[in-house]
Amino acid sequence: MNTDWLYDFPFKIPIDLGAIDDAVRGFSTKYDSFFNVIRSALNGFVNSIYNILDFIPWFVLILLVFIAGWKLSKKISTGILYGASLFLIGAVGLWDLMNETLSIVIASVIISLLLGFPLGILISTSDRADRIVRPILDTMQTMPVFVYLIPALLFFGLGKPPAVIATTIYAIVPIIRLTNHGIRQIDREVIEASLAFGSTKLQSLVKVQIPQALPTIMAGVNQTLMMAIGMVVTTSMIGATGLGMEVLIGVNRVEIGRGLVSGTAVVIIAVILDRITQGFVQRSEVRSDGK
Repeated sequence: MNTDWLYDFPFKIPIDLGAIDDAVRGFSTKYDSFFNVIRSALNGFVNSIYNILDFIPWFVLILLVFIAGWKLSKKISTGILYGASLFLIGAVGLWDLMNETLSIVIASVIISLLLGFPLGILISTSDRADRIVRPILDTMQTMPVFVYLIPALLFFGLGKPPAVIATTIYAIVPIIRLTNHGIRQIDREVIEASLAFGSTKLQSLVKVQIPQALPTIMAGVNQTLMMAIGMVVTTSMIGATGLGMEVLIGVNRVEIGRGLVSGTAVVIIAVILDRITQGFVQRSEVRSDGK
């Protein structure tokens, strides 16, 4: 007796994947000049950040990281650890690649904040907008990261611009979510009191709601930064140079040492940036509590 019908799905919806591909490629070709403008702007933006990082002497950057770690943690040993870890990256010959990686990460985070912060504020003012945007954010956050590389590559080619685009789309979700959540969790009586004392809605937002929500917003900045760093290796698949490319080369050539050293450098950068931004989060919490 044939029992295949018990296990095989009874029908399949015929989806013309070729038509989708042709439509997207046609759109890319039609508006190629528009995408070229964005590509050039992103390339210039990333290169400007890289030039700034490259202009800073290595010992100055290590000193700044040492001071930031010391002041934020109030432990000089923590500052020494951060500085020594950053020194290690330069000692193994990955300083320039680190700057390339940081330029892509910083550019992506800046764009994410410029777009995500106002969008989070806008969503917090409307329950309807929140209901509409929430499933979109869920989709963006759960979509496999490799999927973002396809349209970025198709519209912007190889290199840093598509890496910034893909990283921004992937990393923008936390700042939108936590800005929205931070403003929504503020006690309504506090907002009503500010309005009762003559503040306009804009003044209440700027002087009351955002400062009260700052710890949550800073947590969103931290998560956005961490997700951007997490895309470093993935974007190397579309030509983004830096530490991620070193990891990818190590994987392709099965060079364990190369992959381990460059991967460790990515981890060091992620940990340092995470701890520093966490320090700012804790400071903002202390200020919001009035201590």
